Amino acid sequence: MQTIAVVILNWNGKHYLERFLPGVVKYSSTQESFVVVADNGSTDGSTDWISHHYPALRVIKFDRNLGFTEGYNRALEKIEADFFILLNSDVEVTPGWLDRMREGFELHPKAGIAMPKILSAFERDKFEYAGASGGFIDILGYPFCRGRILSCIEVDRAQYNRDSTIFWASGAAMMIKSSVYRELGGLDENFFAHMEEIDLCWRAQLAGYEIWAFPSSVVYHVGGGTLPNNSPRKLMLNYRNNLFMLYKNLPAPRRQIIILTRMLLDGLSALVFLVQGKRGFYRAVLDAHKEFRANKHKLKKSTKSLSLKPTGVMRGLIILSFILRGGKPRFIDIAPLIRGRKMS
Repeated sequence: MQTIAVVILNWNGKHYLERFLPGVVKYSSTQESFVVVADNGSTDGSTDWISHHYPALRVIKFDRNLGFTEGYNRALEKIEADFFILLNSDVEVTPGWLDRMREGFELHPKAGIAMPKILSAFERDKFEYAGASGGFIDILGYPFCRGRILSCIEVDRAQYNRDSTIFWASGAAMMIKSSVYRELGGLDENFFAHMEEIDLCWRAQLAGYEIWAFPSSVVYHVGGGTLPNNSPRKLMLNYRNNLFMLYKNLPAPRRQIIILTRMLLDGLSALVFLVQGKRGFYRAVLDAHKEFRANKHKLKKSTKSLSLKPTGVMRGLIILSFILRGGKPRFIDIAPLIRGRKMS
C-alpha cells in the first residue's frame, strides 16, 4: 500500500489547530498515512500546544514565516511518502476522506494532482470560495470553480459529485504524487502565497499529468485564515502572481498579448477601486504590476511541451458570462465552453 503524508503548514494558527487537528489526526492516521505539522515560526504557542496534546506527532519547525511556497518546499524535502497532501490548518476533514482520495488516484492512473470537494465551514450546504469542486481558468487566466463563479457561490445539491478533470486543485486541500512534486521542483517560491497551486497544476499538465477533483471526498474550509479576503496585501499577491503564472506557462506567441490585455483590465479595476475610495486596493494593483515588471526575469519559464493544450480552459471570458447571467451564473451553464474535460 502506498503511503500518504498529510502535511499542515501552520503560521500562528493555534486556534485552528485546536479546532481541526483532532479530526485530521483521527481520520488521517493509519498504517499507510500519517500527519505532519510544519510550523512557519509561529509565536502564538502553536508548537507547545501540539507537543502537549499530540506528543507523538511530527513537527517540523522553521525560525520564521517562509510563506506557503517555501514553507511547503522545505517541509516536503524532509518527508518520505508516495503522496503528499497539502492541507490548510483551517480545514475540517470528514470520515473516509483520505480513502476516497486514494481510490480516485487508483481509478485514474494519469492523475498527478487531485482535490476533494471543499464546502464552507460556515454555510455547510454551500461550496467554499477557494476551490469548491474543482478549479478552471478562462482564456485570460481568470480562475473560477465548479460551484463558484467569481463572487457567486452555489449551494451544493450534489450537482457536481462526479469525478472530473479540472485545470487546478486548491492548495487548501491538494493531494499530489511526491514524484510529481519533485519532478516539477515543487511550488514556485517567487509567489510566496496565492496562485502558486494554479501554477503548479499548469506545469503538471504541461508535463503530461492530469488534474482531478474527487468530490466523494469532502472537507470544510474556513478560508482567509492567513490573510483576510479584504486585505490589500492579498489582492496584490493575487494580481501579481496571476501575471507570474501567465508569463511562465503561456506559449510565446500568445504570452505578450494576453499579459498586456490582463494588465489593461487590471488598470481598469484599479480605477474602479480609486473611484470607490479604496485607495489601499488601488495601490495594491499598481504595486502588483511594479513587482511583476521587477521580478519577471527571475521566473523560470516552462520547458515542458507548450504545444499541449491544458484541460479545463474556458473558451471565452468568465467575467462576460458573469455579467450576461446577471451576476448569478452556474458552472453547469459554463461547462460546455470548457476544453477537454473528462468525467467519470
